[in-house]
Amino acid sequence: MAVSVPMLVGAAVTRSEGCTVVGSVPGPTAATPGDVVRARAETAMSLPAPLVALWSVRDGLLTGSGVAVYPAGCIGERNATYEVAQYAPGFLLIGDDSGGRGFLLRADDPDSAVFSSDLGDLDPADFDVVSADFASWIESLGPDAVR
Repeated sequence: MAVSVPMLVGAAVTRSEGCTVVGSVPGPTAATPGDVVRARAETAMSLPAPLVALWSVRDGLLTGSGVAVYPAGCIGERNATYEVAQYAPGFLLIGDDSGGRGFLLRADDPDSAVFSSDLGDLDPADFDVVSADFASWIESLGPDAVR
């Protein structure tokens, strides 16, 4: 199955200590295959194909409005920090809005909707659907909103 993920030119992720998502660079930088393998190992689950497709062209992103999609090298740490496996089994925290809300996908569903939740309440019963699928959600962020 081919997964289409819009290219958001100009978005950037740089890593510093921990999993900081900041800065900008002139063009996209893909995650390395090793980063993806490590992300799979650290999360101990299969990674949604649309997320891996994004990482193949851009290792995470940060929009001007503060929406972040985590790079492959940070996804394990973010999921461990928020204890996603304990509170939302089967879900993968893929990003946040820089204001306390996280974005999640069902790890075992390549067509998963994108869910949003307060990071202090990761009960799937309280999740909101923000997009029918990952590619549509990425596209909705818009190229002009990316820095």
